[in-house]
Amino acid sequence: MTSEGVAPLVPPGPRRVGLAAEYFLRVWRRTWVGSVFSRFGGPLLMLLALGIGLGSLVDDSSGGVGGVGYLFFVAPALIAVQGMMDAAQESMWPVYGYFTWNRMYHSMLATSLTVTDVVLGHLSVIAMQSAIASAAFVLVASLFGAFASWWALLSIPVGVLTCLAFATVLFGVTSRARTDGVFNVVFRLVITPLMLFSGVFFPVDLLPTGMQVLAWVTPLWHGVELSRDCATASADVMSLVHLAVLLVFVAGGLVLALTGMRKRLVS
Repeated sequence: MTSEGVAPLVPPGPRRVGLAAEYFLRVWRRTWVGSVFSRFGGPLLMLLALGIGLGSLVDDSSGGVGGVGYLFFVAPALIAVQGMMDAAQESMWPVYGYFTWNRMYHSMLATSLTVTDVVLGHLSVIAMQSAIASAAFVLVASLFGAFASWWALLSIPVGVLTCLAFATVLFGVTSRARTDGVFNVVFRLVITPLMLFSGVFFPVDLLPTGMQVLAWVTPLWHGVELSRDCATASADVMSLVHLAVLLVFVAGGLVLALTGMRKRLVS
């Protein structure tokens, strides 16, 4: 109770973030089955088609990639790809809808919740979704022999971190979008090229120098490399660099998201 005898509507701190997350969690609970299958189904199909199908040809002709079988090369990378795809699916059209189609963000801010509470609550649910989908992928892929060590479990938080590195930035982009047409451009000119040219299916050192540099400054390449390091228990100093870069993207993206959301919802 306050000095005026009235209990505060919402306690300060993490509790407010939890209350914001509760709404998004309730929405997800209605569609979680289809959500999980769609999230890890795509990477799993790529694993079967490329890691096992094409991979057998690569292994027979060249002995794999970098001394490991092609399946072991591709599988950890697909966890990072899945994180990127999770972020893209949840941080563009759904977020835009909360601005324009049902204006739920505005309703939440009509309470004592702040923009920071809403953003962190939404991102926490996206991270949870990514963790569940990544864990499901690791479990199923392991049945196909895609992982040879329990260290592969560390690829799950790497996938979540990769997801957040993209989600925070995409929140910032979406908060500044005036139409949803920009999201098709993001998918075609950013998401798809990153999946193809960030070392997922072949080492980036096979690319021209200019394209290698572009890969190095994107979060997906760092997520791919860090996921491989974890899955093969071969972490070194460069692994710390990959981790640091992902954390920088998360922090910078969060600033971009919060400033954009405040301008869109409050100003």
